Amino acid sequence: MVPNVKELMAKVGRIRVLTKRLVDDELSGDYHTSFKGQGVEFEEVRPYAFGDDVRAIDWNVTARTGVPYIKRYSEERELTILFAVDVSGSLNYGSAGCTKAELAAEASALLALTAIRNQDKVGLVLFSDHVVKYLPPRKGRDSVLRLAREVLAAGETAEGGTDIAGALAFLNRVCKRRAVVFLVSDFMTEQDYARTLRITAHHHDVICATIVDPTERTLPDAGLVELEDPETGEIAAVDTSDRAVQAAFAARAAADQARLARLLAKAGVDRVDLSTDRPYVNDIRALFKRRARKR
Repeated sequence: MVPNVKELMAKVGRIRVLTKRLVDDELSGDYHTSFKGQGVEFEEVRPYAFGDDVRAIDWNVTARTGVPYIKRYSEERELTILFAVDVSGSLNYGSAGCTKAELAAEASALLALTAIRNQDKVGLVLFSDHVVKYLPPRKGRDSVLRLAREVLAAGETAEGGTDIAGALAFLNRVCKRRAVVFLVSDFMTEQDYARTLRITAHHHDVICATIVDPTERTLPDAGLVELEDPETGEIAAVDTSDRAVQAAFAARAAADQARLARLLAKAGVDRVDLSTDRPYVNDIRALFKRRARKR
């Protein structure tokens, strides 16, 4: 299906107005505090001088030369923020006023505009069961609007499954320098991507943004309905009023969430949960404040 260009541009325009207001009013300072300390990189070693911080001593070089040396660091002028956004078929779903794809686009645009306001660069990897598009990191407000447009357009036309491991492997190949990576997905996949996520988290600062809809956790009572898997096309008739079916659905959803929580915790990545039925800015602000407290 080809996206309606007029409707798509109207959505992008709405995102532009909304995210600009939110960044202006609420998030820019929180972002700066949250990522404080990320902008320092190793530059060189030099001989120790009286008054230097002893915590900066490079003990390996000192032991090798017999003379105390310290590490010098320089302030990086910018961060690289990469968004790896899932645009598989399951993101086309939404029951609470917007689809998961629209939520992913709005949240990504908000984060990207916040980064641009702090003089950082933003890039984008769109993926489903393959890498759909790659936009190298760039500065400027136009980069944010293009990011939102590409996520929305791909979300309306995408189909197929979710290859998180493939997307992360691609990201690791194209981005050699350390970056802040927002992995935006509903994580609806049977694929084992744990090892690739751990490797990515070793090289980059990874934050997983989980995109959910409330009906994916609790099955609403709508009688006998036909449900279609948006990624496989498989159709099944389900009696949603059957309490046993509701209980089994809720138990499966809870088990999937617990498995995801264990996987992300083991990989050592940050996490923010975004839902189509509540304002996402509160969740993002809470993420920033949580990260700031860790520093």
